[in-house]
Parts: sequence; structure tokens; C-alpha cells
Amino acid sequence: MQFRQQALAKLQSPEELDLPVRFARPQGWLVLAVTVVVMAAASVWAVTGSVASTVSAPAILTHGQGSYLLQSPVSGQVTAVLTEQGRRIAANAPVLKVRTAKGETVVRSVAAGRVTGLAATIGAIVSTGTNVAAVEKVADTDDPLYATVYVPAENAATIPSDAAVDLTVQSVPTQEYGVLRGHVKSVDRAAQSPQQIAAFLGDSQLGEQFTEKGRPVAVLVRLDRSSGTKSGYKWSSVQGPPFRLDSMVMASGSIRLDDQRPIDWLLP
Repeated sequence: MQFRQQALAKLQSPEELDLPVRFARPQGWLVLAVTVVVMAAASVWAVTGSVASTVSAPAILTHGQGSYLLQSPVSGQVTAVLTEQGRRIAANAPVLKVRTAKGETVVRSVAAGRVTGLAATIGAIVSTGTNVAAVEKVADTDDPLYATVYVPAENAATIPSDAAVDLTVQSVPTQEYGVLRGHVKSVDRAAQSPQQIAAFLGDSQLGEQFTEKGRPVAVLVRLDRSSGTKSGYKWSSVQGPPFRLDSMVMASGSIRLDDQRPIDWLLP
């Protein structure tokens, strides 16, 4: 009975056709307007804006010509070590004496440089081709330092010429002195094997270390010079560390890539 009375009451009431119809509340129009503005701004930014990106990889400070591994040309027993680690030697300088069945042989340096490692000691038995020393090729005490960054091969093609590079040097407290500044000088075309890296750095262990995650591409970085720092190079801090830099010091390099438009990420 109750439902019947409600139905009769509805039939007797007018349709209220003269009242305006409300399609949306003012708050809804405001939300719609804000959404349209945000989408328009995002579209403009996607086309005209840019996003900076970097690639980070392990690095090492070296001189431009690298190093070489000095190998014994004969088999025998080492009877004398004629140099020491850290000493600068000339080309064809005596490094070791090795006693063979035919007499003593002097092992000499291939090129001038600084001895960075001695693998042979007095009394040691060496074979032909054994690595007995590592020599960094340094012709002059004023030869500038470079950084070699070993970048994954898949990132090498995206590195622009003269790209800015920030280097975090292991021997320098970053929080106090900042990062070392530089720019890309050259990018190798082919990925390097452990043997190639070892030949350039004069250290077989580094060759294995830099290829743990695959064969990388070597990026040579020219360090920015500065007359106002003790090291002679430019840092993110004003003065940098209060000491000179040594070669064969490990670092981490961050190379800035070309800026990209966000819309490029959406296009095939």
C-alpha cells in the first residue's frame, strides 16, 4: 500500500521542466581547467625541453702514452735488479741482469719513462716473455696527466666530442676538495680486451678488473688546467687538494651526454 501511495503522489506532481539542469559543479570545471593547463604545459616541455644525462664508469689517471710491460727476452735466474720502483729511466736503460746457460744478459727498457712496478727479484727464475717490470711512458716531468675512463661498449656511441667529465679521485677526499674537471679528448672505436688494457696500463690485474662486466671502450679525458691550484688542474672547489696528483691512481668518471628531448623517449 505504501508503494502505491508514493506512485500516485509522483503522478500528481509536476515535471519541473522549467528548472535549469546542472551538468557539472564549479569545482569540477576548475579541476578540468587545471588538467588541461597541465597537459598543455607537459606537451610544450616534451617538445622544447631537455633532460641532461650522464654515464659513469671506472677510470684511472695516466700520462697520455700509457705504460708498457717489460718482458724478459731470455730464460734464466735474476742476478741483479738495476733500478727501483718510482725511478725515471731512459730508453735502453738496464733494468735486470739474468744469468743464462750462455752467460749474463741485461734486460733493458724499451722506452723512457717511470718504473711503476717490478715483478722480478734477485734469485727469481724467469722464462722468455715473463713480465719483469712495468714502465710508464713519461718523456718529461711536465707531461700532463690524462684520465682514461673505461665505458661500457653500449654507451660509447652516445658520448659527444669534448663532453664535460667529472672525476672522483680515490686519493682525494671528495667532500673537502670536490671533483676533478675534464673534457673528452677521444673515444676508441673498438672495445678493448684485458690484454690490450694491461698493455696500455702496464698491469695485468687492471686489465682483468676493467673487463669484469664485459669489454669496455677507452675514453681519453683531457684534464682542465688551472694555475690557481696546487695540483695544476681544475676542481669543483676553488683550490682543490693541497698536493700534486700522481699517475696510476684510480678514479670514477661521470661523462655528460647530449641533452635529450622528452618526446624522443616516446618516438620509435
